[in-house]
Amino acid sequence: MLFQKGDRIRHRIMNVFGRRAHERVLEEEAPQVSETGPSWKIFPGQAVPLGVSEVDTGINFAIFSQHATSVTLCLSLPDREKTGGPDGGMVELALDPQMNKTGDIWHICIKDLPRSNVQYGYRFDGPRDWNQGHRFDSSIVLIDPYAKLVEGRRYFGDANYKFSKFLGTYDFDSLPFDWGDSYKLPNIPEKDLVIYEMNVRAFTADESSGLEPDIRGSYLGVIDMIPHLLELGVNAIELLPVFEFDEMEFQRRPNPRDHMINTWGYSTINFFAPMSRYASAGGGPLKASKEFKEMVKALHGAGIEVILDVVYNHTNEADDANPYTTSFRGIDNKVYYMLDPNNKGQLLNFSGCGNTLNCNHPVVMELILDSLRHWVVEYHVDGFRFDLASVLCRGTDGSPLNAPPIIRAIAKDAILSRCKVISEPWDCGGLYQVGKFPNWDRWAEWNGKYRDDIRRFIKGDKGMKGTLATRVAGSADLYNVNKRKPYHSINFVIAHDGFTLYDLVSYNFKHNDANGEGGNDGSNDNLSWNCGFEGETDDDTIKAIRSRQMKNFHLVLMISQGTPMMLMGDEYAHTRYGNNNSYGHDTDINHFQWGLLETRKGNHFRFFKEVIKFRRAHPVFSHETFLNKNDVTWHEDNWDNYDSTFLAFTLHDSNGEDIYLAFNAHDYSVKAYVPPPPVKRKWFRVVDTNLKSPNDFVTDGVPTTGSTYKVAPFSSILLQAKLT
Repeated sequence: MLFQKGDRIRHRIMNVFGRRAHERVLEEEAPQVSETGPSWKIFPGQAVPLGVSEVDTGINFAIFSQHATSVTLCLSLPDREKTGGPDGGMVELALDPQMNKTGDIWHICIKDLPRSNVQYGYRFDGPRDWNQGHRFDSSIVLIDPYAKLVEGRRYFGDANYKFSKFLGTYDFDSLPFDWGDSYKLPNIPEKDLVIYEMNVRAFTADESSGLEPDIRGSYLGVIDMIPHLLELGVNAIELLPVFEFDEMEFQRRPNPRDHMINTWGYSTINFFAPMSRYASAGGGPLKASKEFKEMVKALHGAGIEVILDVVYNHTNEADDANPYTTSFRGIDNKVYYMLDPNNKGQLLNFSGCGNTLNCNHPVVMELILDSLRHWVVEYHVDGFRFDLASVLCRGTDGSPLNAPPIIRAIAKDAILSRCKVISEPWDCGGLYQVGKFPNWDRWAEWNGKYRDDIRRFIKGDKGMKGTLATRVAGSADLYNVNKRKPYHSINFVIAHDGFTLYDLVSYNFKHNDANGEGGNDGSNDNLSWNCGFEGETDDDTIKAIRSRQMKNFHLVLMISQGTPMMLMGDEYAHTRYGNNNSYGHDTDINHFQWGLLETRKGNHFRFFKEVIKFRRAHPVFSHETFLNKNDVTWHEDNWDNYDSTFLAFTLHDSNGEDIYLAFNAHDYSVKAYVPPPPVKRKWFRVVDTNLKSPNDFVTDGVPTTGSTYKVAPFSSILLQAKLT
């Protein structure tokens, strides 16, 4: 209802803490008129919801700041003639703390403001005492943390606009997105997931994708490549960050990294807005929002879930030495970030990126929850992987918490209840929580111990036999607690950071010179083996070992209990030339090479897709509960043999289609004992990684005879018991 002059309206307002704010009586003042902009009717506005909302009286703006002493709303109207105002410039409206503030929420409502195509931000001022943690600077126009769309440069990596500013925007003109009458969520059980970690831009940015230039590197590009995902057999994609980020952040000032472009996106500007430069043809934020939904709809239609890699441990605003103030820092640094009161209010850095989000502060916690709910309700995503999630387990002073409020709130939230929630259970401050992440029986974990132990065994490290058995059986030593399940272990050998699968078997050392940091960045402990030569080689023997090793890694990943995750590009043996920290390269180092995929479809790719298909067709690899003695027989009577790098076992199937597996990491052949198959069945060889394609994987199997099988050096086999 539009306020009429003299009317007295009684409001009861809820603030972001969920507490009932005091009841107050608002009497409308005479409409304010901006001297620099259009004539608008200005109302006090309301404190909820945060961000921009359309109400009866116009467009409402609400933003939190506990410590600010003054707040100014800044509006940019590209189409001024429609509002009767002058062209160019920015309209600034100072908020009166007596009229435009409820608790710690500053708010204002404007009638006759356009319902879309308006950019907005805020100036904040307040205490200037850095030692107390304040970083106010009224000269900077800041992004609303609750902006649902963010406008910046339009084309990814456009150096002509590398100093572009970012502002929030909104849209109340567009019709709701049409998800379709037959649309439904995939709702894939966690135990049945096969996750494919990928980067939206890198997936189709290369010319070899065959897409039109305006589509490459976009959300729409992903849609065009859904047939590849289906052929590979994955049923969930985990997208590297798609929240708005500034890919040109390394180029703001001279530094050793100023030649690079942030292509991974772990540097969030805003937690609600989809990355606008992933829109097609430079379409901007509104188009990005629509096309993201089109991507999700198409993936869901293909039976593929969408999991987002989210970064709530830090933001793009860097450290105090080289700050990049775009939002939180200038709005209320003391609330949004963890500070060290014993060190002159300096930022604590548990993220390795200069700042640490104060996740368990009530205001920040509500921001995170609101953001997650927004992506579920508005964009229909199916889950989240939380980068450096141990940061979310720290209190406001940085100390570890046994029961972190934000972790519990995510686990218990009604809207998030259908979502997969996955932690990266460590941070850069040494809080390593693999197997111990607070979980409320809901949270899954990136199992870093699985990665390391599998790498050690397959490359031939001694003393790993028992550990391999534990990992392929679902890591019960880590997850068989309370109501946790094997699928709470996200098993992976390769992820976006570190070596690709090809590089894991081709390099003993990282080769990061292109990063500009003198080789000091990236992990030095890769648990890799180059198979006898560092890097590229024409030696056929070495290349054959590398091929077998990649297949061994893929096979063990896909037959392990738990949820497997593979990296984009490993299905055709992508190389980054030994760079194990390739975050800053918008080149073929990271871009999917579709031409190489085509050349390897009949061998390497074929093996990878067939193994995935086999896993999904056989429930014996995805038990709901941890294995017991009736589920598996270990063909080993000498577990303490430190020198042995051979392990064989049989997974028992209730239908009699038992699976026999053997992994040989010795540099010599092993004559393996094969137990008698179940009654009326015979062993058929499905996999032998020592054989060349197509014999390395035979879908119907090749019958075997005798009670032994010669397992070649650095190879593995899979036999299936089938009716004769």
